[in-house]
Amino acid sequence: MNTKILLGLTAGVGSLILAGTATADFQGLTIEVVDNGGLVAGTTYDLYANVDAGGRVDAVYGDGTNVLSIGATGGSFVQNAFGGNTSMDINAAFLPLFPSLAYDSFVTIGLLDSTGNALNNIGIDFTGFAAGGTLSTDNGTWFVTPDDAQGNESGGRVLLGRFTIDGGALEGSVNLQGRDAGGNVWNADGISFSTIPAPGALALLGLAGLAVRRRRK
Repeated sequence: MNTKILLGLTAGVGSLILAGTATADFQGLTIEVVDNGGLVAGTTYDLYANVDAGGRVDAVYGDGTNVLSIGATGGSFVQNAFGGNTSMDINAAFLPLFPSLAYDSFVTIGLLDSTGNALNNIGIDFTGFAAGGTLSTDNGTWFVTPDDAQGNESGGRVLLGRFTIDGGALEGSVNLQGRDAGGNVWNADGISFSTIPAPGALALLGLAGLAVRRRRK
């Protein structure tokens, strides 16, 4: 298992490549700064999982060994009154009337709104997140089934969430389950990330320390 640190700031799109452990299936995380046009008071980030061609993400989860945590250190999540905790709560019909809804904070797999969306969640208490605080679980998941196309990679990545924060840094740790192009299951546990700038760098540095295990059916 080869570990590598990928750092860079792609001019024009603000694509932020984070630290990760390369495997044949999962290749790390990307955080992208989204231009919210000043419609909300804060910075909007999209969090992606990078996977090989033909791969997919089926679930994002926390368990007793690897707690899932996504927080706004030094700030709060911006929550839209017409939105919700997951992409299932983003009604595309409302976007022309309330364009700031597009920059709500929510979790997802693959999609930005409820159109054609089959996302489910079990065991997650969203109360704190809905109030602008940290999303955390040691026994919960948001997921799609393996036949839901929204989990498939597009351009080598799968969207995991959109988060707007009113200050500070977006930080957290997530665990993923997915499949490669051959249908083989993989898990990536303890993947930490942060938008705290590394000293002297224009990139955002993801925290090292992810453990990836690969399980064949």
